[in-house]
Amino acid sequence: MVGSVGRGVMALVGVERGDGVAEAVALGRKMAELRLFEDAEGRTNLDTAAVGGGFLVVSQFTLAASLVKGRRPSFNGAAPPAEAEPLVERVMAELRERGYEVEGGRFGAAMEVELINDGPVTFVLDVREGRVVR
Repeated sequence: MVGSVGRGVMALVGVERGDGVAEAVALGRKMAELRLFEDAEGRTNLDTAAVGGGFLVVSQFTLAASLVKGRRPSFNGAAPPAEAEPLVERVMAELRERGYEVEGGRFGAAMEVELINDGPVTFVLDVREGRVVR
């Protein structure tokens, strides 16, 4: 096992061509501040810190896939590994700077990833120029 998280967030992070440090910082900040966990009244009012949670960050270039043409996904939109890896590391650093325990996978490795989703709660965060657009 390379990384794990108990209570907390598993984040699949895909880096696209044109993404930079600003997007990595914005993503880390947004992830740190999201109120995803229920309070005593059952409302999603608690952030990951409030529940003593951490983050498992897994690089996932397939999130940049295009399925527009044909039946085979195109990964042309994914950033090259030399550009993507430092940005995934920057997302993790942003979370650590905010006091979170953060673990990651092995960049570029074929991995078996296991998830138990308590919810189901799944969000897509797409940041451009520091704004969450979706």
